[in-house]
Amino acid sequence: MTSERPRAAFVLMLLAGIILLLFAVLAIGVGALLGMSLPQEETVPFPTGMGFIAVFALGIGMIIIGVIALIIGSLMVVAALKINSGEPGKVKTWSIIGIILSIVSLITVGGGFYLSFILGLIGGILGLTWKPPKKPVAQEQTALPPPV
Repeated sequence: MTSERPRAAFVLMLLAGIILLLFAVLAIGVGALLGMSLPQEETVPFPTGMGFIAVFALGIGMIIIGVIALIIGSLMVVAALKINSGEPGKVKTWSIIGIILSIVSLITVGGGFYLSFILGLIGGILGLTWKPPKKPVAQEQTALPPPV
C-alpha cells in the first residue's frame, strides 16, 4: 500500500538535514573558540610561536567547514520539505538532489558524523522508489436496455 506522501523519505531526509545543522553549529562553535585562542603579543609573558598560529588556522578551518555544513544542511531540509509535497516530479527531483547533497556532505564535511550521510542517502533512495497512489478509475455505468 502506498501513501499519498513519501513519509519515510521525508523523515529521514529531514533528520539528516537537522543532524548536519547541529554538526555545523558545533563546528562553528569549536572554530570560534580555537580562532580566539591567538593571544596578543603584549598580553603573553612568553614569546608566541607558530603553535598559536596553527591553532588559529585550525579554528578558521573549522568555521569554514561549519559554514559549508550549514549550507548543505539547510538545502537538505529544503529537499525534505519538497519531498513531502507528494508531487511525483518534485519527489523524484528533490530525492536526487538529496542524494547528491548527502554525497557532497560526506566528501566536504565528513557527512555529519556519517549519520547524516546515511540517513540522507536512505531517504533519497526511498523518495526515488516511492510511487504515488493510483487514483481509482471511474467505472462507467452501463445502462441495461429496457425489458422487452
